[in-house]
Amino acid sequence: MSHFLLHCSAMARQRLGQHFLSDEHWREQIARAIGVSPHTSLVKAAPDPQKSCWIEVGAGHGEMTQHLLATGLPVYAIELDEPLAQRLRQLAKKSPNLTVVHADVLHTDLRQLAAGRRIHLYGNLPYYITSPILQHLFAIADAIDEIHIVIQDEVALRLAAAPDSRDYGYLSVLTQLYTRPEYVFQIPREAFSPPPDVASALVTLRLPGERAKLNLTEEATAAFLDFVKLCFSKKRKTLVNNLRAIANPDAIRSALATQRLRPDARAEQLSIPQFAGLRSALAQGALAKK
Repeated sequence: MSHFLLHCSAMARQRLGQHFLSDEHWREQIARAIGVSPHTSLVKAAPDPQKSCWIEVGAGHGEMTQHLLATGLPVYAIELDEPLAQRLRQLAKKSPNLTVVHADVLHTDLRQLAAGRRIHLYGNLPYYITSPILQHLFAIADAIDEIHIVIQDEVALRLAAAPDSRDYGYLSVLTQLYTRPEYVFQIPREAFSPPPDVASALVTLRLPGERAKLNLTEEATAAFLDFVKLCFSKKRKTLVNNLRAIANPDAIRSALATQRLRPDARAEQLSIPQFAGLRSALAQGALAKK
């Protein structure tokens, strides 16, 4: 490849926000954590290739692809950068269970790709589109068993944050509605090439999440998330203030009381069941007035 093409490829990868996990030690640590390393007794029993598959988002140079292939399951490696996809195709010639998908994950039908198999997903996600990718995955949550992602440390903390903590917010509720997140470990900047500006972390999201307990339909889930978004609409404002658009202050205080919450409660203090209870209490109060 000419120097000009190499430069263009590097520029494209920089534009795509790609930071490759070049450190072998950290690749092995991730492989052990997600149960695909042959060097640990914690490796999971091999699932049936007819029933399960791995989807890798942002496969890069194949840094983790080899570990996923070792499970014996079909692996669908999604890579947007064409030169990298071409390199992965060379690997696919030696690995019959590898399919390279040159595409944008946000425009890829992952359910169709899995062809009825249960999805296990690994991804080293570009920081600037982490949230859109998560929402894309949650849209097919019923087809996914587990998600393992390397993301910006600050975002990882938000996904797994508990109520009444500094990092808890709408993204925490969205993630925990669909999954059971676990902050696994932090990964230093030096493990990547080129190094990102901040530390990263491995997060595991196991499915299902709180949504299954609440027994929400797709339509009800969308309405519930709209309600939660409204609750978080103005940071540091009370729920009485943020929910004025849908109920009067007295009705909101009364609904808060049904959940044993203070009249000055804020969104960051509520668990998902409390959000659901508050929304239900407000709806019942509105119906009682009719």
